[in-house]
Amino acid sequence: MRVFLTGATGFIGSRIVPELLAAGHQVIGLTRSDPGTDWLLAAGAEVHRGSLEDPAGLAAGAADADAVIHTAFDHDFSNFVANCEKDARVIAALGAVLKGSDRPLLITSGTAMGSLPGGGLAREDALDLNHPNPRMLSERTGQDLLDGGVNVSVMRLPQVHDPVRQGLISPYIDIARDKGVVAYVGEGANRWPAAHVLDVAKLYVSAVERGAPGARYHAVAEEGVSARAIAEVVAAGLNLPLVSLKPDETAAHFGWFAMFASLDMPASSAWTRKVLDWQPGGPDLLTDLRAMDYSLVG
Repeated sequence: MRVFLTGATGFIGSRIVPELLAAGHQVIGLTRSDPGTDWLLAAGAEVHRGSLEDPAGLAAGAADADAVIHTAFDHDFSNFVANCEKDARVIAALGAVLKGSDRPLLITSGTAMGSLPGGGLAREDALDLNHPNPRMLSERTGQDLLDGGVNVSVMRLPQVHDPVRQGLISPYIDIARDKGVVAYVGEGANRWPAAHVLDVAKLYVSAVERGAPGARYHAVAEEGVSARAIAEVVAAGLNLPLVSLKPDETAAHFGWFAMFASLDMPASSAWTRKVLDWQPGGPDLLTDLRAMDYSLVG
């Protein structure tokens, strides 16, 4: 297949590129920069220049593709709502050029979108289109496209990691360095799911090759790692004190990150593993956090 990949030079996308090529697919990679162009060409991919600010330009990149994988996202979480709205516009534009065909569009969301009202593990079959998290805009737009006949599926991500980056934990580390302490809320019992970036990249390829319209996949290797365990490893790496915050201290300490700091977001991938025969084998989150060179962080 000719696969149009947004975010092709990003943290996850740059790992998907070689996986697609190794599986015999052609890759059309989105980039907005000259270095990104050089990297894609050297990797053996075609190049489409564009950005998330130009949905029509992205749609043009998808027009001649057999499949689309959308991983690009503006990770400035201080503007999270606006960036989720931007993602919805991009998804709508990509879907519009695929309508009337069976060409798959694999979009990206977060595992929290599969959370259940009573708590417990988030699941692939759960979807609350009125979920207050603005990331739901991506899935709501995808559902609208699915209802309109577009072959849409969703990859929901946990904290995706290697020894350099770890999803939301990367800005958490920056905040700890700035504040001079590594903090968690209460007992730090809230949990975040996680998966190694290479395992996630392989799953994207399986999902675009074998996925079904309307399916939601969870790229989860670890169902939940406690905030306290994460904080302990980060504190050791940064050589900073470990502190527990009261809930009413969270906003002042974390700023924009406060909305995430105490969330309990465990998630299952049992169904995903079964239907896509996915067997993650990369290092776990705490192993990668211990392997990080903290002198290079920040």
